[in-house]
Amino acid sequence: MNSKLSEKELSAVQDILSEEELLIKKFQMLSEHSSDPAVKAQMLDISNKHQEHFNSIYSQLC
Repeated sequence: MNSKLSEKELSAVQDILSEEELLIKKFQMLSEHSSDPAVKAQMLDISNKHQEHFNSIYSQLC
């Protein structure tokens, strides 16, 4: 992001990053506790997508 974020905008971005981080952890945990290989793979895929969202948003801050 080329322009500086206001304090309110930065706070909103931090909230979004925190939510993405929580979703990453939740879906990783669900994957670890699943005995069904298909469900395990799907939960890991969802976790990875949230990791991509996190990385994409975070990279815009640099």
